[in-house]
Amino acid sequence: MNETVFTYQVTKSGKVFLFWGGKRIKILDGGTAQKFLAKVDGLDEADVQLVMAKETGNFKRGNERQGKEDLAK
Repeated sequence: MNETVFTYQVTKSGKVFLFWGGKRIKILDGGTAQKFLAKVDGLDEADVQLVMAKETGNFKRGNERQGKEDLAK
């Protein structure tokens, strides 16, 4: 993933808000939030994007940008 489309914000209470294109799409709390923060700790931006995509279920499968002619092959 080369684009920065996902962002996250950590609240004082430990919740993690995940955003896609500036819209909040998921809230993590408790152990789930801590596991997420442990996963992204020390990763570069591309890998953080991948973790957030997987966490939100918006993981690209690789064929979204192919044209119909490419899929027919």
